[in-house]
Order: sequence, then structure tokens, then C-alpha cells
Amino acid sequence: MALNFMDLLGSMVQTSINTSPTSSSRMSTAGSGIQDILGSLMGAGQSVKNTVGGDNLAAAGIGALLGALTGKSQSTTANSLGGGMMGLLGMMAYKALKNTMGGTSGAAAQAQAVPQAYTQPTPQQQSSDAEIIITAMIDAAKADGQVDADEFSKITGTLQKNGLGQEGMNYVIKKLQGPMETAKIVAAVKGRPELAAQVYSASLMAIEVDTEAERKYLTKLGKAMGLSAEVMQSLENMTGGQSYAC
Repeated sequence: MALNFMDLLGSMVQTSINTSPTSSSRMSTAGSGIQDILGSLMGAGQSVKNTVGGDNLAAAGIGALLGALTGKSQSTTANSLGGGMMGLLGMMAYKALKNTMGGTSGAAAQAQAVPQAYTQPTPQQQSSDAEIIITAMIDAAKADGQVDADEFSKITGTLQKNGLGQEGMNYVIKKLQGPMETAKIVAAVKGRPELAAQVYSASLMAIEVDTEAERKYLTKLGKAMGLSAEVMQSLENMTGGQSYAC
């Protein structure tokens, strides 16, 4: 049976909430702007269904994600958290890219791709995108060059506690112990600025950016994916972080 990347993403979100107050806070900060983002979409005369894939978004579990972040959720599944994370990242990407329409030519060119980008994804595309998001989150954890024994044990222990199966655990361990996969990420987002923006946001929310190596990594990643400084700045603002784009 193939690994379910939506479930795995949900388990990673639970782990971030339970093990890193900073990353949990950043996700919560991003989540708190959902109503504003939806308001912006509707105000622009776009329907959520036609713009972001409303059927999928409605079932994506954004409420479950916010409930987990605020501690108000009584029961959540890994799949609902994974879907909620993808829905949140998608809305953030849409807002950041649309906000650049009046900006520089590079930013405007990225934004022009947005209306076509948010058609209803197939299950295969959704799974593929979730895998790239997971890869980006794990790479971000390794951005300062190390995942020490305590950090490794905390991550894997919490994943196991959250019910992640052995196949998923083996996948995460292999990724944590393996090399950075920046080239794979960049290749995956080529021609898809909305996915690049989601990758950048997920990377921001996955870690506490408190080292020069992490700051340089984020800037290098964003530029390699073709994101403009304006788009990166917008995403950083939405996640409650400082600017790393230059």
C-alpha cells in the first residue's frame, strides 16, 4: 500500500504543534488571517469554489487545523490536519501572489499564473504536492546543518505518539538522515509559482528561524524557486516572521 502523504503531512503538523512552540505560533499566526484572506478573495469578485477549489477546501479540515492550534479541537485525524495545512498554504499563496499584481514585472508575471493554478487538484496531484511540502519542511529542519540526537528523538517520538505507522516513520527517518533536496524541490515547483509559494510558507512555519544558516537557506530557496522578493515578503508577513528576502 502506497504511503499516504496527506496523512504524513498531518502527522508532521501535529508534531510541530506539540514539539515547537515557535512553529506552532507561526502556524497559528498564519491561520488567524484566514477570514481576511477569504474576504480578500470574495472582495475581488472571485468565488472560493472557482478560485481555490472550494469543494476540496471545504473538506480540507481548516477548522480542524485551527482547532488543533488553539487546543479547542476534540478529535482530529492526520488526514484532516494535512488537508487543512494544504488549504491554508494554498490561500496564503493565492493572496501573496495576487498582492504583487501592481509590483515589479517579475512579481506580476508570477501573479498572472494564479487564476489557472487553483483549479480542483486531482488526488494524485494533491498527494504529490503534499510530498513536496513534507520534503521542504524536513529540509528546513536541517537548514542549520544539523538535527541533533535530542531533536531527532523528539520528532520521531512525537510522530510515533501521534500514530504514524512504520512505513511513514521509515520515510521521515530516511529524509532526516539524508542530504538536502533543494534541487528536487526546485524542479517540482518549476512553472508552478503557487506551489513554490506554498513550499516557502511551509518552510517558514516548520522551524524557528534563529540562525544565519537558516536565514540564508530561506533566501536561497525562495530565489531558486523563482519567487520575487515581494512575494517572499508577503508570505513572511502572513506567518508573523521578519523579512529574509533581499
